[in-house]
Amino acid sequence: MIIVLAGSSLYGQKMKPSKSGYADVNGAKTYYEVYGEGSPVVLLHGAFMTIDLNWGELIPELSKKRKVIAIELQGHGHTPFSDRKLSHSTLARDVEGVLDQLKIETADIVGYSFGGTVAYEFAIQSPKRLKNLVIISSTYKNMGWLPEINNAMKTMKPAFFDKSPMHTAYDAVAPDKTKWTKFLEQMIASAGTPFDLGDANIAKISAPVLIIAGDNDGLDKPELMKTYQLLGGNIAADMAPMPKSQLAIVPGQSHVSLMMQTATILNYLNNFLK
Repeated sequence: MIIVLAGSSLYGQKMKPSKSGYADVNGAKTYYEVYGEGSPVVLLHGAFMTIDLNWGELIPELSKKRKVIAIELQGHGHTPFSDRKLSHSTLARDVEGVLDQLKIETADIVGYSFGGTVAYEFAIQSPKRLKNLVIISSTYKNMGWLPEINNAMKTMKPAFFDKSPMHTAYDAVAPDKTKWTKFLEQMIASAGTPFDLGDANIAKISAPVLIIAGDNDGLDKPELMKTYQLLGGNIAADMAPMPKSQLAIVPGQSHVSLMMQTATILNYLNNFLK
């Protein structure tokens, strides 16, 4: 999903990473930052966002007990724009390439919005590299969004992002700020293209999955429940073992505001990933 933040509350003082760099993967460079020590958890941001814009409030807390690897996907933030075809499959392989460079065999993966779809693809393509999967306000198929969201994606224009917090965050770190419009055009074209990673592939995910959604975040909730059922959920757990996957619907939250609920999301992550 494409979002434009209504304000800049997610964009503040940046915590300094213990390590940062680029991984040469699949004919392109992918930027990453590392924070903290412990069991590794990978963070994948939403469309048009940077590490700091999406995860700036969560990283300081999450990295107190975990090694946090935050990645900027193709064209986002520090990662250079590339004419390489943009696909969820390629981006998931980029994530695996970063893990290879950091010599990390397995990790928990957390993805928000666009990053959540990439996280689903990673789970499908690289199941042996995945320990736990967390999906925040995202879906593995475009029909998982409400019709008004899909319609909005088809009519999105680059001018819509002028002077937005996303534009500000991009200009602050991008290696070539003149690529902003090309980057927008590439992402908007991708967002307007129908996609479906496949029910059968989701049902085959063996790792525990935590789905976090806002009650009014644009996801089609009947479709979301179908996703949870594919993962073994929506049962009478008093009569059968509790499923390993979990579903959390946060009340009073939109797609944007959900990501601002740092304490709530951190609590869910800590309880699930432990």
